Amino acid sequence: MSTTHRQTVAITYETAARAVAIALEIGAERGLPTVAAVADPSMTLIAYGMADGSTPHSADTSQRKAFSSASIRRRTGQISEALAATLPLGTGGKMTTIDGGVPIFFGDLHVGGLGIAGGPPALDAEIALETLKRLGARTEGMEL
Repeated sequence: MSTTHRQTVAITYETAARAVAIALEIGAERGLPTVAAVADPSMTLIAYGMADGSTPHSADTSQRKAFSSASIRRRTGQISEALAATLPLGTGGKMTTIDGGVPIFFGDLHVGGLGIAGGPPALDAEIALETLKRLGARTEGMEL
């Protein structure tokens, strides 16, 4: 049977914006000026937020983490060492293996990726995982 189209699942703006707000709140709780980005599975930016006092380069880094985890469907810190150099080079810098990006799953549905920047990668990853928990998204397999 031949098909003419495919259906895709993607995070809504409302949920993406809520994830960004939660991430910025967690960053503030930890005294970190956080930047958060949410992308859908096609690596399209859906929502973005930047806390006052965050660094300019964190803007790009958060989006690259979101794109990477949305595309590869795993935490950016869990992407293989073999891809550490080739992934950024092969995507013109659009993707990264720096920790702090997590895929967003509700049950078995993959809806996008969240990227956190502004602190050391390990802290960014902690904020990302806590954001998923507060959002009600799945965290299994993404533990630090």
